[in-house]
Amino acid sequence: MVSVAAASVAAGIVLPNWTAGAAVVDDPKVDSATKATFQRLADAVFTDRTQSLINDAPGGRQRSHPQRTSGFTGKVRLSEGQSREEGSTLDALRARKSRLAQLGEKYSGSDTRVTLDATRVRGRHATVDVTETTTLTYDRAKGNEPRTTGFQAHHELAFRADRKGDWQLTGVRDTDAGYLAVNQVAKPSVAAPATSDDPPSATRSATTRPAPADPKDFKATGYDYNAMAAYATKYWSRYNPDYPDFSDAGAGGDCTNFVSQALKAGGWKHVPGYTTDFHKWFGNSEIQSDSFVGVNEFSWFALSSKRARSLANVYQMDIGDVLQLDFDRDGSKDHSMIVTKRSQQGMPYLTYHSTNTYNRSVASLIAAYPRAAYYAYRT
Repeated sequence: MVSVAAASVAAGIVLPNWTAGAAVVDDPKVDSATKATFQRLADAVFTDRTQSLINDAPGGRQRSHPQRTSGFTGKVRLSEGQSREEGSTLDALRARKSRLAQLGEKYSGSDTRVTLDATRVRGRHATVDVTETTTLTYDRAKGNEPRTTGFQAHHELAFRADRKGDWQLTGVRDTDAGYLAVNQVAKPSVAAPATSDDPPSATRSATTRPAPADPKDFKATGYDYNAMAAYATKYWSRYNPDYPDFSDAGAGGDCTNFVSQALKAGGWKHVPGYTTDFHKWFGNSEIQSDSFVGVNEFSWFALSSKRARSLANVYQMDIGDVLQLDFDRDGSKDHSMIVTKRSQQGMPYLTYHSTNTYNRSVASLIAAYPRAAYYAYRT
C-alpha cells in the first residue's frame, strides 16, 4: 500500500513542511496582543530598510544597525521567503546609499514609526494595513540646507498562520501610487502614454554637477514662489480638503494635482475651457482640467502657455520650479514634484504627493532612479 505522502509526491502535490504527528490547531484568533505584534514587526521591517541608508560613523567605522526583524522568532515572524526578499531589499538600499554618497549626500540618522490602520482575518490568512512615517536627518547640513527629509507611506502586509498557529509574514505591498518613498526599491508605476494634437515636447535635463549657471529671477513673473513652497510644505501630508484627492486613482496618483495647487497658491491663474484641451488649466473641488492633474498634460500646458521653460540641468532648479520623471524612458512622463528649498550649495529639494514626501534632495532621486529621464522646468 502506497503512503499518503508518497502518493501525493507521485501526483505532483507538494505537502507543507510540517513535522509528522504535530497537532493542527484551529484557525488562530487575532487578539489585540497579536495585532500589536503585527505592528511591531511592520515597524521592524521598515526601520531595517531605512537604517540601511544611514551613513557610517565618523572615521569610517560601521554604525551598529542590527536587523530588528531578526528578533522575531516566535508566534509572529518573517517567513523564509520574505526573509530572503528583505535581504535583497536591504542590499539594494545599501547600494543606493553608495550611489548617494558619490553624489555628495549622506544621512546621519532616522526615525521610523508605523501605525496599524486595519486588520482583516479570513481563516489562516491575515491582511494588515499600516502607515509608515519616516524622517531622515541629512548629515552635516550647512547654511540653509534642510536638516531633515521625510515621508508617509502606506503598506499592506500579508500574514499566514502555519500548522501550529504561528503567524508568518509572507508579503509586503506598497499601496501608494508610484513607489517614491526614500526607502522603497520596487519599480515605479508607469502611466499609460496620453495622446493629444501636436503637444510641445519638453527637453530632457542633465543630472551632472556642476550645472551651468541659470539663476532664477524671482521678480520677473510676478508669481510668489515662496507662497508655492509654503503651500506644498503645509499640505505635503495633510491634504487640502478644497481639492479632490487622487492618491487612489491609479498610476500617477495625486502628484500633479498637488503641484498645480501649489502653483495656483503662488499666483498661477485659471485658463478655463474644455477639460481635455491641454491649452486650458483649472482646478477646484468640483472639476479639474487634464492639465491640472495629468503629468504629460501639465507639461504641454506649461510649455505652450510659456508659464514654464525647460532647464538644461536639474541642479539649476530653484524654489517653485517643477521636476518630472519618466521612469522607464518611454517618452511618457510619470511623476511631478515641486522645489520647496534650494541650499546655498546649489542643491534643490523637492516635495510631492504619491508617496507624500517633503524636502527630498535631487541627489537622492538620482541615486534611487539613475536610469530615469529627468525633465526640469523653470516656472
